[in-house]
Amino acid sequence: MKNKKYILTDQTIKVGEKRLYRIKAVKSFGDVKEGEFGGFIESEKNLSQFGNAWVSLSAKVFGDAKVYQNAQVFGYAQVFGNAKVSGDAQVYGNAQVFGNAKVFGYAEISGDAEISGNARISGDAQVYGNAQVFGNAEVFGYAEISGDAEVFGEAEVSGDAQVSGDAQVSGDAQVYGNALISGNAMVYDNAEISGDARVFDNARIFGNASVSGKAKIFDEDKISGDAKVFETPWV
Repeated sequence: MKNKKYILTDQTIKVGEKRLYRIKAVKSFGDVKEGEFGGFIESEKNLSQFGNAWVSLSAKVFGDAKVYQNAQVFGYAQVFGNAKVSGDAQVYGNAQVFGNAKVFGYAEISGDAEISGNARISGDAQVYGNAQVFGNAEVFGYAEISGDAEVFGEAEVSGDAQVSGDAQVSGDAQVYGNALISGNAMVYDNAEISGDARVFDNARIFGNASVSGKAKIFDEDKISGDAKVFETPWV
């Protein structure tokens, strides 16, 4: 291929049985300067020769994973399996993206976060800390998943919603608006949390329950069935 933006060098490392090659830019593009060394990839199929996509520092991309468009993978991050990182997305720190996961838009994955399965992270969403998003879950908008939180199943977290602590959002649950889920709270089944609702401590929201407005669900509270809780005054 003519007009390559990078080449594979002779510097290699092994990850399991796979041999990865350090890359080197052969022309300037984006924030990358000609002659700059990057991270490690298994082959050119892992990093597009087009756009400003780049793998730098000690980051690794291997297997059938692909980084393309303007995406950046750096630090000690790893992208592998069939994962795709595209758009202006960033994956860094010790984060891992694998399986069939897709990270795109302006999404950021950092810290020790893991994105796997068929999960999709997009928009301006951020996943960091030790958070995990897996299964067929989707996180988008300006949503943030952090701490040791888990989002999985067919769950969706969007808008400006935040899920943190040891909280779990799963099943077909939806969390959106400015909702905050934290502590050891669990939201699952077809539950919906929206507005400025707060769910924390050991609270459980499940079934077809809906919590919205300024509702505040905490302690050992359980909201289930077709219950609707909204506009509870904050104390």
